[in-house]
Amino acid sequence: MNVAGYTIMGIPNFVLLSIVIIAALVFFVNRVKYLYIILRIGKEDNRFKEIGKRIKITLKRILLQICVLKDVRVGDLAGLGHAMIFYGFLCFAFSYIFMFGRGFIPGLSFHLLGASFAGYFPLILDIAALMVMIAIVWALLRRYVVRPPRLETTREAVIILGIIFFLMVFHFLMEGFEINIDSHETATLAFVGAAFAGFFNNMGFEKTTQEALFIASWWIHVLLVLGFMVLIPYSKHLHLILAPFNIFFKSLGPKGALMPILNMEEAETFGVSNIEEFTWKQLLDLYTCAECGRCEINCPAHLSEKPLSPRHLIHDLKVHLLEKGSNLLRSKNGGDGKTETGEAAEGYEGKSLIGDVVSEDKIWSCVTCGSCMEQCPVSNEHVDKIVDMRRYLVLMESKFPSEVQAVFRNMENNSNPWGIGWATRGDWAKDLGVKIMSEDSNVDILYWVGCAGSFDERNKKISTSLVNIFNKAGVNFGILGAEEKCCGDSARRIGNEYLFQMLAAETIEILKNYNVKKIVTQCPHCFNTLKNEYPQFGGEFEVLHYTEFITELIAEGKLKLTKPINKTISYHDSCYLGRYNTIYDAPRKILKSIPGVKLVEMLRNKAKSICCGAGGGRMWMEEHLGKRINEMRLQDALDVNPDLISTVCPYCLTMFEDAIKEKDVQESLKSKDIAELVEEAME
Repeated sequence: MNVAGYTIMGIPNFVLLSIVIIAALVFFVNRVKYLYIILRIGKEDNRFKEIGKRIKITLKRILLQICVLKDVRVGDLAGLGHAMIFYGFLCFAFSYIFMFGRGFIPGLSFHLLGASFAGYFPLILDIAALMVMIAIVWALLRRYVVRPPRLETTREAVIILGIIFFLMVFHFLMEGFEINIDSHETATLAFVGAAFAGFFNNMGFEKTTQEALFIASWWIHVLLVLGFMVLIPYSKHLHLILAPFNIFFKSLGPKGALMPILNMEEAETFGVSNIEEFTWKQLLDLYTCAECGRCEINCPAHLSEKPLSPRHLIHDLKVHLLEKGSNLLRSKNGGDGKTETGEAAEGYEGKSLIGDVVSEDKIWSCVTCGSCMEQCPVSNEHVDKIVDMRRYLVLMESKFPSEVQAVFRNMENNSNPWGIGWATRGDWAKDLGVKIMSEDSNVDILYWVGCAGSFDERNKKISTSLVNIFNKAGVNFGILGAEEKCCGDSARRIGNEYLFQMLAAETIEILKNYNVKKIVTQCPHCFNTLKNEYPQFGGEFEVLHYTEFITELIAEGKLKLTKPINKTISYHDSCYLGRYNTIYDAPRKILKSIPGVKLVEMLRNKAKSICCGAGGGRMWMEEHLGKRINEMRLQDALDVNPDLISTVCPYCLTMFEDAIKEKDVQESLKSKDIAELVEEAME
């Protein structure tokens, strides 16, 4: 049908269409421009390196819908519904080129791309439309009938879902009318459209009536599409546009590495206390959040009834950014978001970022486990924002939980959180015949013991087990002894970047002096810091966690595990070994190598494992608010009824043993490090 030649009240259709499109574009572009200018207020962040890799990651995650489909395997069908809408809408996005084009070009149709395309594409569109409508109905039922805790019911969601649903309805109406008007034989492959066409004929609609109804349906369809386009940048569904950009600009560095404060000696301020002090990428995160709640239902702080919710954190920051935006855009050079000196405009007297928008309790509730970022489908980076606010509180305001004061002092004076004399760091190994690097540095492996393995009585036993394992396997290794320092993990994540960089610089110098090439660590926090964060300061070393190293020894036949341990064991994934460094298989391979061991998985395991509660420096802070995270995680283990909980992290072991005592289940449940089990099973 000749849509372009149709007239309404004597005005050609293409003229009215032009006016409507221009008006919609004005609203859309103005809003997008406003959001972009606010985004430019953020500090610089070079996210333009490795363009090819970024394109590949973006196409893979967007086109394959990896992030939303990964939960389907565990019975969560929300991702499947999202993917159905996405793929269906992709088909229609292409068809809209023709739909709008027909308003300007008489006779424009799918036949332009060939008879086969014109025959089969309407069929594809019908299938896509049905798929989208089914997904929409499911989405509405899920939000308002069987609503899971992570979903919030909002008017906006109903409007968006309603628009998409009616876009599909009017597609079928248009298709049915057009089949009857133009009698396209090939269009009968569009079985839903053909059914509508038959219905209209059976109702006795005249051809002229159907022509008028087609034009009406076409216009409603056009207005719905343009209305949807205009609504997006004004709503949380902005992620439909910006998610690909946020994924494109995601950090390509190690997941476990925090961004450093550069040139600390020259910087005048540290951390973030104003919204404009975040980088533009951190602000882009705020725009992109879909408020889906995946971060929230996997956050141990939120699940243990602490004040922190990653979803609300991002939402509150976004609201604050937009509220403060008009003030930030006032400047001396015409309102581009910067003053002549490049700083954001001053004079805002509204809410303060820390205190009003984000309470200090929220900031200190985070265990930096990274679960929020792991589950986020649009690659938001929550942890860095929290640590940046901690940095401000610690370095600029000297405000932090009172118990942390002693921890900082102990790290500064004795290079360990307990404050035990640094000279005694290697005393645990005196009777084990371990090489000390200062006496004999001719080793293949540097065994990095860590603070817990050197000073904590319970974890010294694990250090001893590892020494016996290495000796049994004939490994030529040594330790730094008194020269080993705290790696600085807790200091950095609590927010004391200055102390961390000081410890890192001293350690890197020591390691380079001994020409260390390969390091095996006992603690996942040390592993993550040495492997992923020391390279930021020139410390490039090959770093393995002991589970990786022992797996190699077993595979090479250097270590044989023949003594049975007839126990049912549940393994707890350390956040800093698992989620941040994707080491899930090595610990399980070791356990499966031990005769008699029956491995049972907790419901929340691997990437969805819940933190023990000690990460992010929380090991050294009292847990005043909500439930205790370690007891919550212990319950996960109790639910699968093991004899033993196995860990590979000093913090995790401590937290589990505390929870076992608190729950008074010492008689039925024990906790051991995998190293202890390996030593027990050795020939």
